Amino acid sequence: KYGTRYGASLRKHLRKLEVTQHSKYTCPFCGKDTVKRRVTGIWACGACRKSIAGGAYVLATPNGNAVRSNIARLRKARNEA
Repeated sequence: KYGTRYGASLRKHLRKLEVTQHSKYTCPFCGKDTVKRRVTGIWACGACRKSIAGGAYVLATPNGNAVRSNIARLRKARNEA
């Protein structure tokens, strides 16, 4: 695709991003592996037709996972109190 241009490290990094953005992910609503990237940050499930906001290249970013776990922890603490 890029031949010998731009350097090996940049080509490897770009390849990793392209593989992650073009792969299919599991839908959190229906559980099928049909979530694909539509545009930057918008992911759509082909089976249940739901749209999900996510990262630019992956469905769930590490920061998003941290926020989700904190919200779940706080919700659990509030329900127990």
